[in-house]
Amino acid sequence: MVDNKKILIVEGNTREENSEFTEVGINTHTESLIDSINFYKKKVDIDIANPSSDKNLDKTAQNLEKYDGLIWGGSSLNIYNDTDEIRRQLEFMRRCQKKIKKIFAICWGLQVAVTVAGGEVKKSVKGAHRGIAYDIKVNNFGVSHAIYHKKKVKFNSPAFNFDEVVTIPQNSKILSSNKLNNVMGLHFMAGNSEIWGIQYHPEITYEKMISLIHFRKKRLLDKGAFRDQDEINSHVLMIENEIKNVDKKSRMRELENWLNYLYEN
Repeated sequence: MVDNKKILIVEGNTREENSEFTEVGINTHTESLIDSINFYKKKVDIDIANPSSDKNLDKTAQNLEKYDGLIWGGSSLNIYNDTDEIRRQLEFMRRCQKKIKKIFAICWGLQVAVTVAGGEVKKSVKGAHRGIAYDIKVNNFGVSHAIYHKKKVKFNSPAFNFDEVVTIPQNSKILSSNKLNNVMGLHFMAGNSEIWGIQYHPEITYEKMISLIHFRKKRLLDKGAFRDQDEINSHVLMIENEIKNVDKKSRMRELENWLNYLYEN
């Protein structure tokens, strides 16, 4: 019998933002991730940490060796803003990279991991992924990497990001790209960790992405992500059409592959 694996999930959003999600009936990113992990019926014990909000973070940080793996999820924060919440996340990632061997860094998680490892993240100059990333292309390194096992070499995915990795850490390998972000998939070592990073969200449904667009409508209009309500409606329609063209297993292949990797030894 395979022993249970112990995973730490790190929530990237603040507790205040998650409360706003809950009030309107949207799952937090951690809740979405746990639902997706449970789909695979793996024997996984899960702990949750929120570096921006947890008061007992030092206690968690002192026991990181007990975790077989770490999954660090998404956030609406911007890594280049100098806030206490972001500094706390960077410091916690620094400690995780010293103690946890296998890290799956998703979207914001990738940006935090890259920054701590010496890379750089800036606002994307070519535009944002607004609920969906189109035409992610797996390169030659990615084709041979376990994260893309059984994945199509060109695919779309749920995604929501306005920032991008512009400088990768030393000895990194870019695994996939699209026209907006050169770094959509990345493999690198940092401290004692092997990190699989992606700039999109296979663990989140398109339906939730549509809910987030409506939830964040004023914010998105204010920052110029959409011109007006008509553009929002048209964009949501494109995402709804994508729902018809993708199945759950193929959408979540990267998560499945990382869980399989976790159980290899």
